[in-house]
Amino acid sequence: MKYLDDSKIYDEVNVTPMLDLSYVLLVIFIILTTATVQGIKVNLPKASAAPSLAESKTKAITITEDGTIYLDTYPVSMGELESLLRQYKAVTPDLPVIIKADAMIQYQKVVDVLDLMGRLEIYQLGLVTKKVVK
Repeated sequence: MKYLDDSKIYDEVNVTPMLDLSYVLLVIFIILTTATVQGIKVNLPKASAAPSLAESKTKAITITEDGTIYLDTYPVSMGELESLLRQYKAVTPDLPVIIKADAMIQYQKVVDVLDLMGRLEIYQLGLVTKKVVK
């Protein structure tokens, strides 16, 4: 042990550098975990700028290049999609839905999903596209 002024014993540990390190690690962890949550990646078709329907209550239907349909981030069949959207529509009558379809899929898949939206009387629809860069 060190003595200061020969009368006081110095027995404290300076924890400030450890706290600084822990705060930096916490910030890095928060940034990395929020940056990795992005959903299903698809190659979107291009269109002009349009307003977004993205809200917290909005449901997203994604159709990938291989034809797999996702509701938010969960793969579903057309029957499952219909029953789940019926449940969401019962809770929120003016349910907004956005459709993200890969540019290389068959047009019939998008038409099938749009037909389902018409049967369920979901009229707040949005089609997600890429913004054209001029």
